[in-house]
Amino acid sequence: MKKILFICHGNICRSPMAEFIMKDLVEKAGLSDRFVISSGAVSSEELCIPVYPPAVRELKKHGLSCGGKFAVKLTASDYERYDLFLVMDSSNVRNIMRIFGSDPQSKVRKLMDFAGGGDVSDPWYTDRFDIAYDDILRGCRGLLEDLMKSLEKM
Repeated sequence: MKKILFICHGNICRSPMAEFIMKDLVEKAGLSDRFVISSGAVSSEELCIPVYPPAVRELKKHGLSCGGKFAVKLTASDYERYDLFLVMDSSNVRNIMRIFGSDPQSKVRKLMDFAGGGDVSDPWYTDRFDIAYDDILRGCRGLLEDLMKSLEKM
């Protein structure tokens, strides 16, 4: 079973959107039993806060629900619990490395590495949750394609 953790700053916008988009893609591919998918924050600013309402609305537009999700913070011990950490932007990379210290197993990747590179647009500043959704969907589709290649080799 592959364990994936999506990471953003506060775990109330982009990373929970990625968590539920990826869960949906995996379910539609009939692979739910092969993955554990969750999300977390590099900051403790939003701990225990539910997903930000505009992110909830954007997911709902696409038939997805994130009910019951509350922000949690990444810990150093998560490095051993998960196989892959997908961060939303370069700032998240720096912050996750502060938490982990290093990445000896190359588990930390930017989500957009699976969709041509770059950062996931941050709707916290732009209020463009539609653009963030599109970025995340492209990244998750690319990620799933990559993971399915790995599964075929097993």
